[in-house]
Amino acid sequence: MTASSTSTMTAPPVPLTRVALASVGRHIRIRLRFGAPQRIVRLDAYRRLAIFLPGDVCCRLSWAANAYGTVAWTLIVMQAATPLDTIQRIAGVTPGARLLLRVDGKPQVTTVLALIDAIEAQGIAPVAVSPAYWRTVANRLAVRQAPPAYTAERHAAYLARRALQAGRHA
Repeated sequence: MTASSTSTMTAPPVPLTRVALASVGRHIRIRLRFGAPQRIVRLDAYRRLAIFLPGDVCCRLSWAANAYGTVAWTLIVMQAATPLDTIQRIAGVTPGARLLLRVDGKPQVTTVLALIDAIEAQGIAPVAVSPAYWRTVANRLAVRQAPPAYTAERHAAYLARRALQAGRHA
């Protein structure tokens, strides 16, 4: 390559993760429980897309109901992938994301919602929680054990580890 050709090269575009959201009367709700999208694109009266940068964490809560009540509950905590990450395909998430936690059914969803409420009550933003914690919660719920609480001490340890890793890569 010549010097003139390298000056016209641009960095590849940052891959954005798009999370589909919807609200159809009292029958279907798909919304964010937490997460800070870079922007939300309104597709029509019922559908929206939340756009996330690589590394962003969000939680999507969905439920479907019929005339007799709620029939399906799903809660997914995911992390938007960076270009080098392996990702899972998740319905309504393009191109996919790192799946940190997925629970189905009212009992497990309400358990995780209570954990999120407890994290927020401590003044910790759920998007700042260690990804390993969400995976631990998923594993504990899968084997029908009580998930651990996310404490301020656990959060401080996670932040310290992340700061050390950032310093090592600098």
